[in-house]
Amino acid sequence: MKAYIDVMGGDSPEKVIEGATAAAAAHPDITIVLTGDEKLITKTLSSMSGMPGNISVVNAEETITNDDSPTMAIKTKKNSSLVKSFCMLRDDADALGLISAGSTGAVLTGATLIIGRMDGIYRPTLIAQLPTMDGGSVCIADSGANMDSHPEWLVQFAVMGSAYMRAVTGKQNPTVALLNVGTEEHKGNALVRETHKLLASGNLNFAGNMEARDTLTGKYDVVVCDGYDGNILLKGSEGAAKMVMKSLKNAVMSSARAKIGYLFMKKAFKKLRHDMDYNNYGGGAFLGTKKPVIKAHGSSNAAAVAQCVEQLIKLRDGDVLATIKRGISESGK
Repeated sequence: MKAYIDVMGGDSPEKVIEGATAAAAAHPDITIVLTGDEKLITKTLSSMSGMPGNISVVNAEETITNDDSPTMAIKTKKNSSLVKSFCMLRDDADALGLISAGSTGAVLTGATLIIGRMDGIYRPTLIAQLPTMDGGSVCIADSGANMDSHPEWLVQFAVMGSAYMRAVTGKQNPTVALLNVGTEEHKGNALVRETHKLLASGNLNFAGNMEARDTLTGKYDVVVCDGYDGNILLKGSEGAAKMVMKSLKNAVMSSARAKIGYLFMKKAFKKLRHDMDYNNYGGGAFLGTKKPVIKAHGSSNAAAVAQCVEQLIKLRDGDVLATIKRGISESGK
């Protein structure tokens, strides 16, 4: 079984390789296929001691950048690390999936055009996972793949988000909420009001509307929205987390008494920093295509890349694609 990794997409190919090597060492039954500049990859691997034998390298002479038009790049840069990875994934019946920290638009376009949508799926969704106050997590579906959506699409996002959370958290009946400006049924625009009707009449564990301020409370497992609102919610939450950590640091450094107090709370602060670090949650899962794809942050470190491999394993173990198929069939949407 293989996991394909686009080495050249992110800010640091070396960190991608380091994370891939860690994942390969942890999972000797999985072959990690690194696609990109063969010389760079080989040089980086040779500098590491005890390189696992379950890593293979595929040379790719081109790279798709954030400045490229996603659709044009996928169609014309056939020798790019991303396109080559997608083509290998498409032709590998037993593959775990693909990981890339490259251009979000190119990753989503490549997954749709080269891998293809699952039967019955209107639009794939990009799912982002965030930590919650109770020590759990919540996912946002959609977090940026579909800017203009229809109610039936959002119902499918809810199905895919629920399948994802069952796979990665083990919760068998995830609580689904619809992002809105208020909790009342009549609130929101036409898209949200119609989606509420469809979700309320479906068989998901639908809790109704939810305001953005409750995203991280732990009350909900899946937040459903279109990609425009979801991306704003995601980045707003990440920005708030950074502000909290910066404010805590400033408070600790503000006086000698605060510094002494920090010594007694060092473990608590360390755990908080860990829980709020997106690198510990891997990347965004692009679901609705025939093979799983993980879109990692462009600045992902080695730990984040290794965690992306863990995500693919959880999606396999949780049989997420079959769960999505059943959910779409049962929803009738």
